[in-house]
Amino acid sequence: MEFLRPGSWEEALAAKAEHPTAVPIAGGTDVMVEINFDHRRPEYLLDLNRIGDLYEWEAGDEEVRLGAAVPYTRIMEQLRGPLPGLALASHTVGSPQIRNRGSVGGNLGAASPAGDPHPALLAAGARVEAESVRGTRLIPVEEFFTGVKRNALEPDELIRAVRIDTADGPQQFSKVGTRNAMVIAVCAFGLALHPRTRTVRTGIGSAAPTPLRARVAEDFLNAALAEAGLWDSGRPVPPSVAREFAELAAGSCNPIDDVRGTARYRRHAVGVMARRTLGWAWDAYRDSGRNTRCA
Repeated sequence: MEFLRPGSWEEALAAKAEHPTAVPIAGGTDVMVEINFDHRRPEYLLDLNRIGDLYEWEAGDEEVRLGAAVPYTRIMEQLRGPLPGLALASHTVGSPQIRNRGSVGGNLGAASPAGDPHPALLAAGARVEAESVRGTRLIPVEEFFTGVKRNALEPDELIRAVRIDTADGPQQFSKVGTRNAMVIAVCAFGLALHPRTRTVRTGIGSAAPTPLRARVAEDFLNAALAEAGLWDSGRPVPPSVAREFAELAAGSCNPIDDVRGTARYRRHAVGVMARRTLGWAWDAYRDSGRNTRCA
């Protein structure tokens, strides 16, 4: 195994172009586990730790540009305001040591269906900034996952950053596991309210071959909220609407039976999480509206 250690982003892209099979490593929380258990034996490891740009972010009014190697701890501590859903998901990733090293870019590269940040990224509206010596392209996160642990990157591309819409409304994340952290999700659900566009987006993890949005459930809920004028009135979501949304979300799944849970349980759990996260997020939206009117 040859160890490549570029000193700049340009050198990293050149190395990846010359050695397309090189496996990038920064935090190493997934790659080193696979190597230690002899599940992977790459010819080249591409160490990105010397590239400072990957550990930085820019937070604007419209979006946050999150460097691929920004660790979860910094998201939790410093980006909770603009990225509340991702911050909640970050709390459930591994142990403190893993959160100090692991990153959203690394999880995207691994493309596991059970990756904790994926539902939050889907719900928030994220784009993966992929770059090679040929140029840069933005890949919508819902198009990034192409199969179990497979993604849309070309062999010569690296993830430089993730661009995530700045939250304009409440966001929630829920995960089912044997405990809150240090566990692979049985299933997970993310939900984000987008009052500017009057839409709701979702993300489901560990309940299909790839992370996915519950688009039919989203379409139903968006129409129901608009028809009842709930964005303006701030009235509660009717229980019948919440139940239908939950059932449609559960129906969006394509889970399997495995050691962590059955397909039937996963569908049930996704429905429960969809209903609960909608309730939590809508309550927060109503509270923010009341506070604005009282100010």
